[in-house]
Amino acid sequence: MESIPLVHASLGERELAAVAEVFAGGWPAGQGPAGKALEAQLAARYRVSDAVAVSNCGAALHLALMALGVTPGDEVIVADYTFPAPAQAVRYLDAVPVFADVRPETGTIDPQAVADLVTDKTVGVIAVDTLGLPADYAPLQEIADRHGLFVVEDAACAVGATYQGADAGALAEVGCLSFHGRKGATCGEGGALLAADARIGQDARLRSSFGIGSIFEMGKVVGLPVPQFTEIGYNFKLSDIAAAILSVQLDRIGELLERRNKVAAAYGRLLGGQDLLSLPHVPGDRTHAWQSYLVTLDPAVDRAAVAAELRGKGIGCGHGAWASHLQPVFDAKQSCPVSADLFARNLAIPMHAELTDEQVEQVAGALISAVHAHAGTTTHALGGAA
Repeated sequence: MESIPLVHASLGERELAAVAEVFAGGWPAGQGPAGKALEAQLAARYRVSDAVAVSNCGAALHLALMALGVTPGDEVIVADYTFPAPAQAVRYLDAVPVFADVRPETGTIDPQAVADLVTDKTVGVIAVDTLGLPADYAPLQEIADRHGLFVVEDAACAVGATYQGADAGALAEVGCLSFHGRKGATCGEGGALLAADARIGQDARLRSSFGIGSIFEMGKVVGLPVPQFTEIGYNFKLSDIAAAILSVQLDRIGELLERRNKVAAAYGRLLGGQDLLSLPHVPGDRTHAWQSYLVTLDPAVDRAAVAAELRGKGIGCGHGAWASHLQPVFDAKQSCPVSADLFARNLAIPMHAELTDEQVEQVAGALISAVHAHAGTTTHALGGAA
């Protein structure tokens, strides 16, 4: 059987041509012409007041929390079932991440769990569009408005998804995107902050460049202006090389998402009705970006053994997302049982726009065989990696 990778970036000649243009222009670093054009493209696509291109989504989350005024000791409620970047961003500011459990059918943050966690120290909520599926923003925003909290949308996995007809990334006052190699649009590594309030974008852009703004723009000023460093900033810029690649990728989102949707539909047909695994659920008021495709295994199935068999056949797979509250770095004294259960039983199988119909059939057949071969009494621990 041929090797079928878990992820594969869809990059080609158009992206190469865009990079060649940057080389010819002579400015490959950040916040140059390609970066400025990308930010305008993002702001127009998402209909937001400002868009700031940055090095990754983690940087966007960090910048968002600083711009929103988070200070040491503040509590920020974060979705538990996700890559732990939101909680890490909270900790960067010596604030306290408070983990909210998720809904079992979607893996997205449970609004009722959020409501139950609000205290007089709570300043905001970071919702996550789990693996490409938007969270429930209408009830989340209602809770936030009631208590005077901000909402940040971690849309790292959700480029191309929608909620009630609106684009993921623009579902809260601040949205954070990722353009990592496994996302629906990629430049290898990269991210963006989308802001409904232009002041948030201005703050993030300044802090992302050491606190002094664009060196490229300064170089065009007649004379010799010498910037002053008035506050601590960071080097979170996205290179113009990456920006040029991403500009092409944004134009291709529809094409690439169409293929991911077809792969997801094929998995649904081939894997539906199996008694030892369940498939992703997409509520009717939203669409999925399918950054990942996760099946949930029956508790009797040995996930590690299934993964070992698939990898032995050259089929990529992974454990899915993390139950963040279980990670030792946070030393959380909380329980999020739904998240912990998903962490223990979810399995990611190949999902990308380069998958052929034949490969999808091979993956589905191998998965069904492996699941039945490794069903029975198992004692795998919560969170055991696949």
